[in-house]
Amino acid sequence: MKNSLDSAALDAALENVHRAGMPGLFAEVRDGDRVWRGVAGVADVDTGRPVAADMRHRVGSITKTFTAAAVLQQVESGRIGLDTPIGRYLPHLVPGERGDAITVRMLINHTSGLAEYLPYAYPSLKAYPDLAHTGPQSLEEHRFTRFDPLELIGMGVGAPAVGAPGGTPGVYSNTNYLLLVQLLEQATGTTAERYITRNVIEHAGLRETEFPSGPHVDGPHSQLYEAWFGMIDPPRDYSVFDMSWVGPSASLISTVSDLNRFYGMLLAGKIVSPWSLEQMQRTVPVISQELKTIDYGLGLHHVEAPGQDAFWGHGGTVWGGGALAMTRADGGRQMAVAVNMQRWNGLDSSGRPQPHPVDDALARLYQVAMYG
Repeated sequence: MKNSLDSAALDAALENVHRAGMPGLFAEVRDGDRVWRGVAGVADVDTGRPVAADMRHRVGSITKTFTAAAVLQQVESGRIGLDTPIGRYLPHLVPGERGDAITVRMLINHTSGLAEYLPYAYPSLKAYPDLAHTGPQSLEEHRFTRFDPLELIGMGVGAPAVGAPGGTPGVYSNTNYLLLVQLLEQATGTTAERYITRNVIEHAGLRETEFPSGPHVDGPHSQLYEAWFGMIDPPRDYSVFDMSWVGPSASLISTVSDLNRFYGMLLAGKIVSPWSLEQMQRTVPVISQELKTIDYGLGLHHVEAPGQDAFWGHGGTVWGGGALAMTRADGGRQMAVAVNMQRWNGLDSSGRPQPHPVDDALARLYQVAMYG
């Protein structure tokens, strides 16, 4: 399907998200050889500093596609078996019957049944992922906490299971990807950050994508405003934050241009083999952290509207920031959007997030960006 790259419509859709309440956002849309980049709003609400389309940004769980691709590379080399039980590799982390039942594939597509560790690492997130029923106090308390990944994994593995291994729908859990990081390090003999940087990031020619070396984002970037459903008013900047709470499962810093380049190369078979890409695109239903059922493959999220083309990519959030990158199956149309506020919805009397104009405005932006 041929899409149009209507700059005026894209500019208007982006501006509408800002007017709906988003402090700032920036995006890049590609259609063949044509490229549109747009911005709206501010990177700093105190100074009025504007956002720029080339800003570096924490992209959260978009990192998972990079991690999944790295694991698939090791599957291709024969060092990891995609359907081998994780207990054969990491018996000290997933012991006993669960280690025998949970395969590497189940970790990558979130059907392991392992629980999310976050509510145990951040005690005030007791109801995570139902963040609406929690308070934000842990964010300030743990802004500079250096978490041990093995302790985080222990929290998730030790928590009550959220499903049977291999059962569907799966349940999205960062515990799965912290285990994949450990598996990757065992297979490669180096850190996951170093392997992913060399074999995925540098291989794809991404010049503005990196794992953080500390709590700061290096280079030009936006502040990241966490609203926590109106409980933080005005929203507070959490752009300075120690990302060891997610590690190489969700800590990447990138740009919208780099994200489009990465997903374009991935879907073109230039990062993993055609066989690996086929495995990545085998989806199962997974319950997301927003409690929605999504089609999830191996580090890839599939979106297909009725009568429209299929897109592949991933979204990600951190405290205060978010991003979404989607590429059409044939690679011809791409979208990457970054926003600098999270949990903007208010709560109703039952504690459920209320609809907000930002939701509709973002949905419209995605529609225009992906389908023209």
